[in-house]
Amino acid sequence: MDLLTSTTVQQIINAVSVGAIYALFALGYALVFSILGVLNLAHSAIFMWGAFIGMLALDPEKAPILIAFSIAALLLSIPSILLEKRIVQPQLLRLPHQSQRFVGLIVRVVALYLLWQIGRPIYGILIGILPETMIIPAIIAFVFSVLGGGILSVILEFTAFRPLRARNAARLAQLVSSIGAALVLVNVAQIAFDWLYNRTEGYYPRDVQLLPFIPTETWIIGDLRITPIRVVILVIALGLMVALQYMVTKTQIGQQMRAVAFNQRISSLLGIDVSRVYIVTFFLAGAFGGAAGMLFGMVFLNVTPFIGESIALVGLTAIVLGGLGSINGAVLGGFIVAFIQTASVTFGGSSYRNAIVFILLFLVLLLRPQGILGQAEENRA
Repeated sequence: MDLLTSTTVQQIINAVSVGAIYALFALGYALVFSILGVLNLAHSAIFMWGAFIGMLALDPEKAPILIAFSIAALLLSIPSILLEKRIVQPQLLRLPHQSQRFVGLIVRVVALYLLWQIGRPIYGILIGILPETMIIPAIIAFVFSVLGGGILSVILEFTAFRPLRARNAARLAQLVSSIGAALVLVNVAQIAFDWLYNRTEGYYPRDVQLLPFIPTETWIIGDLRITPIRVVILVIALGLMVALQYMVTKTQIGQQMRAVAFNQRISSLLGIDVSRVYIVTFFLAGAFGGAAGMLFGMVFLNVTPFIGESIALVGLTAIVLGGLGSINGAVLGGFIVAFIQTASVTFGGSSYRNAIVFILLFLVLLLRPQGILGQAEENRA
């Protein structure tokens, strides 16, 4: 194998593994846009939190903190739901309609404060019980990232999107709301990073072995060098994509999602619970974002509160290139962007990587706004 051919094949291998991460991230964008018709610009912050949660779960010193927080939150979730359903809501219905919202907000804030005060000693007891040297297996850490991203995304649906939809706000208002939510998530992550990891020591604990059961030695095949972790990432990403495709095309909830994407009003008249479809959509989008963040951290070993900023442009370019609202288009766009970035780094240097992605986004919007697999606006419901 000559030098040019081996270099090309090597870059293709690298682009495929990175493209799998990009495709997972872009799927989260595409899911929300296909159902709600609005971009969730807080998705990049969900991506960052997925990487952060996975990092904590694989850190032998910080893993007990994550476990204790999760258990304490789970223990308090049941009484909080019962409190809301059995006490708060029935009492609010007895009040005048004009005062229900204000009084409900005050009551819920007080209830959250009381639950927080109850949860603190539970958290302290759990931290004392869990040994500091325990290491969560990588599979459980991955589940933490997926569930964490999904739960955060659902919280965004209830706080940043649903109240605006209830007021029939414009989609631009929902877009701006998602930007504000992203800023909040990034700032909270900064506080968490500063608390858990000393800023002078760097954000990422370099001594953490991410996947102890995967060989670290590079596979050398002729002139090619393949790291096992990239193969694992590709397999995981492709498995998630196939699972999503099966769910959307073969299951009842997938059919409901497609119906709501086609026409929300007709779907509600047919008896479909549109609100439930929104929750499932946001959870899936956040789960894919969290998974992408976890895989990103496994490859690049670089997790900071700001890793979502650069990949946000990549995700937008991927869904625009593949076709807004198209799941297959998001996957295709993610791989295309990865190949273009890899080629630009190989032949032009890494300084031009993001610039080329932005130029590609501009050209797609100019020449084919519906994307490769997307439909023209007049043909969509």
